[in-house]
Amino acid sequence: MTDATTTLEDLKKKMLSFADEREWGQFHTPKNLTMALAVEAAELMELFMWLDAQESIHAMETNREAIEQEVADVAAYLVALCGRYKIDLATAFERKMELNSQKYPVEKSKGRSTKYTQL
Repeated sequence: MTDATTTLEDLKKKMLSFADEREWGQFHTPKNLTMALAVEAAELMELFMWLDAQESIHAMETNREAIEQEVADVAAYLVALCGRYKIDLATAFERKMELNSQKYPVEKSKGRSTKYTQL
């Protein structure tokens, strides 16, 4: 599987099949999946904790395997949530990007990290 050849639908089916083979669907409530997603995101963040900006960039090379595993865990729970509860991730993403474009117009936000409420 690669990003170039795998669709989001492929990932959803793979996750649903994995969970269903183990009869885990009963545990995959929105609460549990979102909590698991947050835990995995925290585990990803932990790999960068206490590093300065340059060290965090360097960690992408020196600790890549661990980072990729945590990224995959985050993606797995996000995809599981979307698959189980019929969320079209591409559509949701596109809608959110449109909202972000309105909140952060290029002419006001280019090169700035200011929150949209402060632009």
